[in-house]
Amino acid sequence: MKLELAICVLLLMCGSTLGRFVVEKNNLRVTSPQNLKDTYECAIGNFGVPQYGGTLAGAVVYPKFNQKACNSFSDHVTFNFKSGAGLPVFLLVDRGDCYFTLKAWNAQKAGAAAVLVADDRPEPLITMDTPEEGHARADYLQNISIPSALISQSLGEAIKKALSKPDMVKVNLDWREALPHPDDRVEYEFWTNSNDECGPKCDSQKQFLKDFKGVAQILEKKGYTQFTPHYITWYCPEAFILSKQCKSQCINNGRYCAPDPDEDFGRGYDGKDVVVQNLRQACFFKVANESGKPWLWWDFVTDFAIRCPMRDEKYTKECAEDVIASLGEVLSFSGVDVKKIRECVGDTEADVENQVLKAEQNAQIGKGPRGDVTILPTLIINNRQFRGKLDKGTVLKAICSGFEETTEPVICLRDGIETNECMENNGGCWIDKASNITACRDTFRGRVCQCPIVQGVKFFGDGYKHCEASGALRCWLNNGGCWKDSQQGRTYSACIDNHSKGCKCPPGFKGDGVKNCEDIDECEEKTACQCPECKCKNTWGSYECQCGAVGGDLLYIREHDTCISKFDARQEVGWGFVWIIVLGLAVAGGIAYAFYKYRIRTYMDSEIRAIMAQYMPLDNQAEVAAQGPNRNV
Repeated sequence: MKLELAICVLLLMCGSTLGRFVVEKNNLRVTSPQNLKDTYECAIGNFGVPQYGGTLAGAVVYPKFNQKACNSFSDHVTFNFKSGAGLPVFLLVDRGDCYFTLKAWNAQKAGAAAVLVADDRPEPLITMDTPEEGHARADYLQNISIPSALISQSLGEAIKKALSKPDMVKVNLDWREALPHPDDRVEYEFWTNSNDECGPKCDSQKQFLKDFKGVAQILEKKGYTQFTPHYITWYCPEAFILSKQCKSQCINNGRYCAPDPDEDFGRGYDGKDVVVQNLRQACFFKVANESGKPWLWWDFVTDFAIRCPMRDEKYTKECAEDVIASLGEVLSFSGVDVKKIRECVGDTEADVENQVLKAEQNAQIGKGPRGDVTILPTLIINNRQFRGKLDKGTVLKAICSGFEETTEPVICLRDGIETNECMENNGGCWIDKASNITACRDTFRGRVCQCPIVQGVKFFGDGYKHCEASGALRCWLNNGGCWKDSQQGRTYSACIDNHSKGCKCPPGFKGDGVKNCEDIDECEEKTACQCPECKCKNTWGSYECQCGAVGGDLLYIREHDTCISKFDARQEVGWGFVWIIVLGLAVAGGIAYAFYKYRIRTYMDSEIRAIMAQYMPLDNQAEVAAQGPNRNV
């Protein structure tokens, strides 16, 4: 039995001897007291709910008893964690004596919003992980809902010293840069296992696949994400390839191995059974991806987990292929060919390499900032390892934080996923309350102030204090933000349709054109109706000008701002009318004469041709007469 366990350990170690484990970190910013103000690194715990893409502010409290938080604080007569400033409590506890997860669970039950674990030794930061199976009760692990962070020993001591004075220590946990967010598509990987007999971790993994399937498929179908599943495999040390243990846990002559599902080599399924099923699932994804439908993988693995469990002894090739066949009938898809999957799996007993599993082993080794994949299951988002509880809400938040700001899909902006900062004071952005047009655009990470495009009309400006409509249609939208008013049955506007931007008061008004246009009194300012006989009366937006008494013989000509006699006007109109008639008759006579000449000439030509035809036969007529009755000779 010791030899078997030793081989298992070697199997687990060999796959990562050349790589490295990367500790995923976020920032902790101390805002008070003054002597501690700075930004520090802390390690994200691999449990609970990190607030990816967001921040969390609180005040640190260090308990006077149970400082390692290995016992429930409710066991003590007095426990009441308050910050004294109305802020959430970040409970500072010491490392040691119990699992990190138990410390977080006890802190959460005591009302803490986050737990900070101070390291007990001067060393680089490490990742706080969940306990190994069988070493701790797992009933509380999936119920931890607060974030956790490991801080250095020196920072922990400095905070304790400040709290002893006593000073209030205010901190801000910041996950906004914990994951890269370069563009409008998130690439993520899920390192998983088809083994369903590994205890609570396997149970939570199956539940996650079931819960997240719908979201994952929507994001993938619409092109928001690119998802790739992976399967961890190890290889058997060369010295043990021919041993019974390696033969039961490996395929292809020890190249690809997995631990025994129930750690009992004498019964149940073997590690090689797990490797083969992992390979089959990886091949299903490969074939589905080549057919342009990679999201079908989610249907296959969730149905396989339900229909082909190890405990029912259905963890077989036949059951897997039945699932594939039934999915084709239910989902009416084509392209996932079972024959292609079989070819991809190949001969698992042969002493040859399998290209799919070889690629999986190579991908397991960390490149760049990602590090090796050593924790199962592992989620990698934009080439960075996810830390935290594996559930739908937590993972979706992490994926949403991987989008470039303003490019995230609508699902990332729902209630419960993020807080809409535009709901409070419009996010500090410009707003036109009259038309309810705002420059505030809610994003997963916060908000941006960006002049909008509304009904084809683009607004320009800084987005904070000013946005101005521009373009040909701008006057149709809230009058282009310009002044507009109606009085005395008339409507005037300072928005000019043929201008791309700007506001200008119409003739008869003066002002800025945006908030105000005042009527110009042409009479008082003497800009119109100034002829000696004129009597001026101002109207809104215009004026009325009268020459002499009402009913008199004078008529006002606005274009020339002058008065003329109505008789002269009528006379001028009368002579003008006469001249128009004379000119019209002359043109008509000319046209009639030209038509007459044309008709006479045409008639004369036809008469002359008729006379000439009688006395001077045409050439063709002479030819016909010459041929006569002998035309067949």
